[in-house]
Amino acid sequence: MTRRRHAIATFALLLGAAGVTACGTEAISLDKGDRGNAAIHHGAEVFAQRCAGCHTLDSAGAQGSATSIKDRERVDGPNFNVRKEQVDQVLYAIRNGGFSGAIMPQNIVVGRDAQDVALFLSKYAGRQAQSPEVPTSRNQPAGGARQQRPGAQDNPQAPSNGTGQ
Repeated sequence: MTRRRHAIATFALLLGAAGVTACGTEAISLDKGDRGNAAIHHGAEVFAQRCAGCHTLDSAGAQGSATSIKDRERVDGPNFNVRKEQVDQVLYAIRNGGFSGAIMPQNIVVGRDAQDVALFLSKYAGRQAQSPEVPTSRNQPAGGARQQRPGAQDNPQAPSNGTGQ
């Protein structure tokens, strides 16, 4: 093989390796209004660095949770695409190693980093969550209108006759 062909083959191999390495990486994607918000952007970066191995959240480019119950591992954390969180819940989980304390390290981030991660998660977690259906009982019509029992008063504020009916 000539030097020129060897150089071309090496270049092609390196170019192909670089292309494969770039596949599968995802960037942080924040809402337009949050791109200038330093705390939320910093929280997204810290989440991507420290939490993405075990948790999933598209906004942070994180794909650490199992996508199928058959693929689930003990270290898989919640999928935050479908699980809504509040700031206080996130801070509790960070300080205490999650809610079960079994896998997540306590204080995986601290101080301002923890505050920013909590702020970021409270805003971006749960965006793909589906609302559960509101159950209807056999005693309640599907439209949600309240049925009155026989003999009940139409006005609940009306004075009672003292008999409890």
